[in-house]
Amino acid sequence: MTPDLRGKVVLITGAAGGLGRTFALAFSGAGAQVAVADVNGAGAQETAELIRQAGGQALGLQVNVSDEASTLEMARAVRAEFGGLDALINNASLYAGLERLPFTEIDPAVWDWVMGVNLKGPWLCARAVTPLLRERGAGRIVNIASATVMSGSPLWAHYVASKGGVIALTRVLARELGDDGITVNAVAPGFTLTEASLGLMEDAASYGVGRGALKRAQQPGDLIGAALFFASDASAFITGQTLVVDGGRQFL
Repeated sequence: MTPDLRGKVVLITGAAGGLGRTFALAFSGAGAQVAVADVNGAGAQETAELIRQAGGQALGLQVNVSDEASTLEMARAVRAEFGGLDALINNASLYAGLERLPFTEIDPAVWDWVMGVNLKGPWLCARAVTPLLRERGAGRIVNIASATVMSGSPLWAHYVASKGGVIALTRVLARELGDDGITVNAVAPGFTLTEASLGLMEDAASYGVGRGALKRAQQPGDLIGAALFFASDASAFITGQTLVVDGGRQFL
């Protein structure tokens, strides 16, 4: 059963395409008004238009999640358009185009770039919208981490470390925002077949198939249930947790 998000306002970062667009369409389908944020402003507008064409309400925003001023403007725009906010989905992430290298060969500038988007970004976005969530007297923050943190995926130290930081940030924010009735949880996907992941390796479409309990590739839609659950009232007494969604691969 899909959680009922009618009357809720949800902000999703990194939603110009891929997993973020999948989330945006799913949240709208559950009744939410959706603010679509992405550094790719045109892509954000496209996602918002898809939602409107399906009969939903959406706002497309160009946002650099690693820039404080940009995230504060994002919060102002959401308030102006929808009057408030009920949930933030911190999905924006650097993933596509990252070269897999031994940690000794990663350029420090690239390391800082990845950390700026993948870890600083969720912090800045949460910081910017917390006043809106507090005004509601409750709220939800859902951070998208990665199952690579559990496996220690080699040759990707910058990405894995950034997502490990997201899990740690999730627990800290849960403790700090509990008094406000705001829950903070994380979803850690396995290798998911998006446009970004398909460009990482030649065998991306079959990568990991047969290595988990479920013998098929992971699709973006496989993450929808976890994200909707953590953003809804169904998870009202769950906070500080990380849910791995990888078809059982980490348990084998």
